[in-house]
Amino acid sequence: MLDVPLNEAVTLADLTRDPYPIYKRMRAETPVVRMAQTGRILVTRAEHTKWIKENPETFSSDDPTTPMKPAFQAHTLMRKDGAEHRAERMAMQPAFSPKVIRSDWADLYARLADEYVSRLPRGETVDLFADLCAPVAARILAHMLGLEEATDEEMIRWSQALIDGAGNFGYEPKLFEISDQANAEMNALFERIIPRHKSEPNNSAFSVMLNARNPIPLSQMYANVKIAIGGGINEPRDALATIVYGLLTNPDQFEEVKRQECWDDAFEEGVRWVAPIQVSGRRVTQDVEIGDVAVAKDERVLTIQASANRDEAIYGDTGEDFNVFREKHPHQSFGSGPHHCAGAQVARRTLGQIMLPLLFDRFPNMTLEDPSKVVWSGFGFRGPLNLPVTLN
Repeated sequence: MLDVPLNEAVTLADLTRDPYPIYKRMRAETPVVRMAQTGRILVTRAEHTKWIKENPETFSSDDPTTPMKPAFQAHTLMRKDGAEHRAERMAMQPAFSPKVIRSDWADLYARLADEYVSRLPRGETVDLFADLCAPVAARILAHMLGLEEATDEEMIRWSQALIDGAGNFGYEPKLFEISDQANAEMNALFERIIPRHKSEPNNSAFSVMLNARNPIPLSQMYANVKIAIGGGINEPRDALATIVYGLLTNPDQFEEVKRQECWDDAFEEGVRWVAPIQVSGRRVTQDVEIGDVAVAKDERVLTIQASANRDEAIYGDTGEDFNVFREKHPHQSFGSGPHHCAGAQVARRTLGQIMLPLLFDRFPNMTLEDPSKVVWSGFGFRGPLNLPVTLN
């Protein structure tokens, strides 16, 4: 067995700017490696990341040392295992059940998608990220969570503050100051709307939790809603922008996707190609071997699904490419095991079945004149920060 090698050269700034060439080298040379700046062990091959996530007894999510706790001001369900995790996850699961999606949310998705796409000015160049991807994700989520009183701008700002805080592995104080302010604003909103949800229950996540027969503690309800705000805006926002970028920079694929109407395939390829959530943390509960590397009890590992989704063992030498028509393999963007993303089916429906066909039906000749102007960023969570397209 080998000791965990140490990488002192790679920084969080490098991975935030452009992680994929770095992960490619790591997969080939040091697939299990300690990153000096964080002290955590990065695991980059698909077989290892999947195995880790599916074995919570050895690789626990219960790690209070991650930046998620100060960012969310709570020990959230994302950092819990077993019965405790299951109880909190199931507390709001009824709001995302297939039955409720059909009865309460499906028509809402379609109406909001149509409303927000209709605002876009035909023939003009707009920033699709700011003008569509972020606000429509915020509005859909506000309804699903029962936070209709929050504005799109507030939802977007809160989500980014939480995500930046949760990914703050460098522990920069300024990022936690921003997330603290967001927490204060969210807590104040939750307190204001509790009477409404008590007197007028509905199928939104907050209402379901508040009116449950055996409710979880109010503090954990708040934490659950914040988890949903953090991931429930960034994931669909970044996925939509990534898919549109992928299609517009591959015009032959774009035309074929429109012809075949294979929007679901475009969705899956987009989230594989650039996973909105790139990294997940685990605490090692016992001495273990990952590949040929010995990892000691109480070490912290980061599974890099961004890397796993491009692993040569699965995708050959084409994993770095956006290709809607590639041979299908399961990707890891929505996780594996007990912490599989609760919003995966919501994202598939809202983007793959509603937003993408609607958007390109309205603007079938949309163009991205200069892909080099698109700025990509993120280590823990990644996507484009802008998307200047011309709407034709």
